[in-house]
Amino acid sequence: MKMRVVQVRHASGPFELMERDIPEPGPGSVRIRVHACGICHSDSLTKEGLFPGIEYPRAPGHEVAGVIDAVGAGVVGWKAGERVGVGWHGGHCGYCDRCRRGDFVLCQVAGRVPGIAYDGGYEDYMVAPAGTLARIPEGLAPTDAAPLMCAGVTTFNPLRNSGAQPGKLVAVLGLGGLGHLGVQFAAKMGFETVGVARGKEKEPLARELGAHHYIDSLSQDVAAELTRLGGAAVVLATVTNAPAMVAAVGGLGIGGKLIVLGAPHDALQVAPFPLIGGRRSIVGWPSGSSIDSQDTLAFSALTGVRSMNEIVPLERASDGYERMMSGNARFRVVLTAGDS
Repeated sequence: MKMRVVQVRHASGPFELMERDIPEPGPGSVRIRVHACGICHSDSLTKEGLFPGIEYPRAPGHEVAGVIDAVGAGVVGWKAGERVGVGWHGGHCGYCDRCRRGDFVLCQVAGRVPGIAYDGGYEDYMVAPAGTLARIPEGLAPTDAAPLMCAGVTTFNPLRNSGAQPGKLVAVLGLGGLGHLGVQFAAKMGFETVGVARGKEKEPLARELGAHHYIDSLSQDVAAELTRLGGAAVVLATVTNAPAMVAAVGGLGIGGKLIVLGAPHDALQVAPFPLIGGRRSIVGWPSGSSIDSQDTLAFSALTGVRSMNEIVPLERASDGYERMMSGNARFRVVLTAGDS
């Protein structure tokens, strides 16, 4: 039997819609009938050959939602027909120090990403290790679940692990593909939520997403406004602009954290005294493991957090990718396949 695959044959090559044989799952793996796959900016690592050691041809995609179609030998706890997702965490060794401490997403030996280390969700069927699966709760459509497997867990996980208590001031810097989810999660977690973006015209969206306050970084001093509100326990930086991140540091309260999710090319140039004098810190956060993704899905289903998506069929993956890379998508682009 054949399936459709959207692949890249070589670095910086075009997307190609191909037919391949439907793969069989090996030991410890399952085959997933893909219903939806989000297009993430990180898919450019595959498209442009930016990830060291990537082999081609390769089908991108690490925001996958579908149904287990077949189970390989030795798989325990999963069966055909279960709704599952696969995210950035696409494999781990289980024996390195990081894995032994349960930090699978930072595996030092065999950490793998779907769509980079092996073919991802830009296809009708994909094979993934059973240890990477997250259960999708009832009531959450595949197109809603898919973006939560990367963009969702990347914003949900650092917020819940930030140490900030409900009622504390949390600012989300940027209202794009990550930020529009970050504002929702922050508000639903009980934080006094601040949306920060460029332009007054984005305030209605921030309010709609649940923000209690809005700061226009074009016309207002972000640090001064956050300080006026009492100082932020957390600034969740979803933008890829280093100066914008640095401009928010002065708005952190005592013990506040700037959590970096966006990856700017420029270095963050921060004066040390505000960090020392207020026990402030700057930290990064790398997505999460499969159980973190499952927690994200469950929380979203319970509280109504949803990604704002543009839906594109698999055969138009190239158009969807260009739409995402242009920055004009509102706010995630999701591919659909099969009977999704």
